[in-house]
Amino acid sequence: MARRCEHFGQVGQVTPGAKGCEECLKTGGRWVHLRLCETCGHVGCCDSSPNRHATKHFQATSHPVIKSFEPGEGWGYCYVDDLFVEAL
Repeated sequence: MARRCEHFGQVGQVTPGAKGCEECLKTGGRWVHLRLCETCGHVGCCDSSPNRHATKHFQATSHPVIKSFEPGEGWGYCYVDDLFVEAL
């Protein structure tokens, strides 16, 4: 049986807060890939980046779902349920 996640159903339209990782832009940091919080529009860097700001944003806010903020990618991930979907 496929795992289900109630959080994906709560995803709405959000406006990205920046064109790059918000914290890295402020501090001069660098990122590898970007993630968009599907609750508030925060843009953070991925866990392959030195500062892992997308995960830190989840830990600080409990906003459960992120989406890739890379051109041509539409996958999503729920931190709470540790569940990946190919299209969000």
